[in-house]
Amino acid sequence: MPPPPEPGAAPYADLVVVGAHLSGQPLNGELLGRGATLVGPVSTAAAYRLWALDTVPPKPGLLRVRTGGAPVRGEHWRLPVAALGTLVAGLPGPMTIGAVELDDGRTLPGFLVEASAVHEVRDITAYGGWVAYLDDREVPRPSRSSMRASRAATAASLPWSVGT
Repeated sequence: MPPPPEPGAAPYADLVVVGAHLSGQPLNGELLGRGATLVGPVSTAAAYRLWALDTVPPKPGLLRVRTGGAPVRGEHWRLPVAALGTLVAGLPGPMTIGAVELDDGRTLPGFLVEASAVHEVRDITAYGGWVAYLDDREVPRPSRSSMRASRAATAASLPWSVGT
């Protein structure tokens, strides 16, 4: 955990991120360029759903729900209050900043999405987080026809005949 700010230093704000601002993701530079420091990994309370939004760059939308929520993995960042202000000022819709409840009982400001944006987009809550969803998407999945062809090639290469 980063040390607390020194007396007289600019005040800092905490921020929970769960998508494109995570370490290694395309918008992480927006945090680093504003002097943010990573506090560490976090998980939300089991009161949220996560959706893959149709945005450029791709990003998820985190929304608190009354029922059917699950924990979502993310990161806790700390940045100067003025820097948070510039980040929020440039935040495109349907993204917003709001209170995010964590699994340890703390509530911190974090990225959320407007409820109207989650209609007709994919619910990815079951992945537990944005990075897990992206990792799954990058794993090539064989088609049924390629699996059949692979089985046929394997069977043909066996030194015995099946059924004899």
